[in-house]
Amino acid sequence: MTTYLITGSNRGIGLEYCRQLKARGNEIIATCRSSSSELEKLDVNIQAGIDVTSEESISNLANKLRGTNIDVLIQNAGIAEYNSLSNLDNNSILNQFIVNALSPLSFVKAFISNLKMGSKIVLMTSRMGSIDDNTSGGSYGYRMSKSALCMAGKSLSIDLKPKGISVAILHPGLVSTRMTGFTERGITTEESVNGLLARIDSLKLSNSGTFWHSNGEILPW
Repeated sequence: MTTYLITGSNRGIGLEYCRQLKARGNEIIATCRSSSSELEKLDVNIQAGIDVTSEESISNLANKLRGTNIDVLIQNAGIAEYNSLSNLDNNSILNQFIVNALSPLSFVKAFISNLKMGSKIVLMTSRMGSIDDNTSGGSYGYRMSKSALCMAGKSLSIDLKPKGISVAILHPGLVSTRMTGFTERGITTEESVNGLLARIDSLKLSNSGTFWHSNGEILPW
């Protein structure tokens, strides 16, 4: 049985990851700041009260899971605050860097002993972190933090290759969730996670560090 640890699991894409992976017969460790009725219906191992920005919170979880092998670590927790040039908010931008870029890296460091040869790390980023693909500007904090996460993922793929651990840097597509204001232009969480799991299933050391769209397209940096 494959064990997945998924952050930000109480709603949206994280919840759908839990739903589909549980249906496939996997063991799920679902972390979140607060649980939800939808998550509790899935009969997974819920670890609530986990704040990915808190070193103490991550350390406590790592101690609790000491000795537990994690086959796939999915860093899904994130925030989006849309800062325009005329409305630059330093605190907002810094907070997005902490949540979206630094916290996933710190989480990986805390759980490196739980990973083994053949384990996989998944970083949920966004094509809005692509410099080459930026044709609309704006969203400074979100774009910058996701670019930083992409860079962290690339470095991790190099540093962890000798340990046999591969890294995927994934864009879910434009998904209709609370983060996107349930946009009518977005795909469903089910469709997004179907594609994301296909990318995770195909991840190996030879393609580690790739920046993928959930539909399989390789995205530009």
